[in-house]
Amino acid sequence: MRSISFVALVLICGTTFADDTWGLKPGKVQLKSAAVLAFGPDDVLFVGDAKAATVFAIATGDSRGNAASAKFSNNDIQSNLNDMFGGTTKINDLVVNPKTGNLFLACETTGRPAIVHVTNGGRKMNAVDLAAAKTSHVALKNAPEDKVQGRRRRNPRNDAITDLAYFEGKLLVSGLRASGSPSSVREIDFPFMSEDRGIGVQIYHAAHGRDEDYAAMRTFVPLTIDGEPSLLAAYVCTPLVKIPLKELKSSGEKVKGTTVAELGNRNRPLDMITYEKDGASYLLLSNSARGVMKITTKGLSENEGLTERVSGGGTAGQKYETIKSLQGVEQMARLNDTHAVVLMKNGDGPIVLKTVELP
Repeated sequence: MRSISFVALVLICGTTFADDTWGLKPGKVQLKSAAVLAFGPDDVLFVGDAKAATVFAIATGDSRGNAASAKFSNNDIQSNLNDMFGGTTKINDLVVNPKTGNLFLACETTGRPAIVHVTNGGRKMNAVDLAAAKTSHVALKNAPEDKVQGRRRRNPRNDAITDLAYFEGKLLVSGLRASGSPSSVREIDFPFMSEDRGIGVQIYHAAHGRDEDYAAMRTFVPLTIDGEPSLLAAYVCTPLVKIPLKELKSSGEKVKGTTVAELGNRNRPLDMITYEKDGASYLLLSNSARGVMKITTKGLSENEGLTERVSGGGTAGQKYETIKSLQGVEQMARLNDTHAVVLMKNGDGPIVLKTVELP
């Protein structure tokens, strides 16, 4: 039987960068939720707390390891986490420290959020001590009210933060805001200096045959398309949208994205990464109902976008293939140039943590 060590991890800043350069100070991180994660500069981990509409920056002190040689294998990671926390544990996100190859998980157990540090190939897990952290935070302006509302009886605060990415010195945050155009993306300076009200995002939803601005991006990746920094964002039911970052600064209250693909209705995108292989670049997108898609980025700059309805669950736009060997992938992160680490669940089976080759 596999032996797993569960020891509280006290955060230690291994260099002066997290303290002095990034403005992090000793304090207690009081999470209301742990929705999404992203790695920033040095050892800084960003935690998106949707319930509090706040992003926390934490110095992890994670300095040992080599992403180029890291490998993970755990055939029932949820059972290990259940034992660790004494209750059923949900894994909301995972992220790789690109320098060390170690993992961090955003978890919740009976409403209690936690961050877990995973090392030694998935055999050692440590609960991050959030009461003894070097940290800073930024609250999001204009967050949606924290209450169940609307025809579908949903709480929009749960989607105040749906994804994060650190790109070219900025923290990008997707989610909903309290506005006539709820779907938004925020571009926040780091170190955190001020709040951001966000820019509304309007897209053409080809499966619905209309323009929409009320559904949040579920997952996105920043990348450079022909020298132009951009976002590629996936939405429920399943438009893939391109947004040049320069337009976030010049568009005022709302930006119009370009729908470069429709990937099929009745589907929820879960996670997305970018990578290069054999001289070409790709997106890898995991979905609730349509498996993992390998999508080419070739032609993105010339793609003028879909303008006609795509009905009947059809697809259009950027070419893709479904990777049959990656059935059941719920979360994933790029580990290095050749491999990713994934959380997989097939049917009623256990949640498996494993390293896979990038297809």
